[in-house]
Amino acid sequence: MNIGIVGLGLIGGSLGLDILASDQDNYVWGISRNPETCKQAVEIQAVNVASTDITEIPDRILSQTDIIIICTPIAAILPMIAALAPKLNSNVIFTDVGSVKAAIAEPASKICQQFGQRFVGSHPMAGTAFQGILAAERHLFQNRPCVVTPSKSREAVEKVRSLWQSVGMNVYECSPEEHDRAVAMISHLPVIISASLINACQQQEDAIVLKLAQNLASSGFRDTSRVGGGNPELGRLMAEYNQSALLRSLQTYQQSLQEAIALIKNKQWEQLEAWLANTQSERPFYVVEDYVAES
Repeated sequence: MNIGIVGLGLIGGSLGLDILASDQDNYVWGISRNPETCKQAVEIQAVNVASTDITEIPDRILSQTDIIIICTPIAAILPMIAALAPKLNSNVIFTDVGSVKAAIAEPASKICQQFGQRFVGSHPMAGTAFQGILAAERHLFQNRPCVVTPSKSREAVEKVRSLWQSVGMNVYECSPEEHDRAVAMISHLPVIISASLINACQQQEDAIVLKLAQNLASSGFRDTSRVGGGNPELGRLMAEYNQSALLRSLQTYQQSLQEAIALIKNKQWEQLEAWLANTQSERPFYVVEDYVAES
């Protein structure tokens, strides 16, 4: 396949590495705002060729392009598709890697339809704490989940599904709205909760206690606070573009937290233990790899 990757950061770079390694007949070209990033992407063999301007990619390459993957921040996805679509052939399929789908899928499809092109929304759920092209790594997507959203063209959906499967992903198909509600619970909500935990600790008025807490913080706090200490722009965009679903999840979480507060306040220790036993039994359904059979 001939594939274009727009946005050569961790996700775009890692995707390019795997696509080129999976089939020697694949060809990958890339676009980045930073000339140095373009150079580094070629050097690490994440792309065959890269440029800051699509007009500098040879026409013979663009004319043979099968799929364009937009790996930019959420706010740049639609403007990028609108800018690229007029420069590409009608057989091109656009997809993206955004963590929100309802705000993207329909308007992106409308843009593509103007030029006889097709759009299939994607969300590969993989990543690390690092950013940039030099953080790119092989097998980042192996055995990780990926959502694709429906399209009027079944052929386009199958091609995008095949792309993600070729880099080892487990692909699920659902509507943009279903995706956003599910991801709000297990991805966007944890970011806000984790950030709130850090914020709550910082509100400790006793400087000695605060310093002691910082010195004592270990794996439990590290794991719980990790996503709250991530990219602030990404967290804001998640909330901005998935506001309704995220608010619904936050309100449900608020009710659950109030339940826990009431149990502790009323010294209902047996009920609290039962409450915790229930969450213990349910967690493996969300984090399967953490659990192994005991001998």
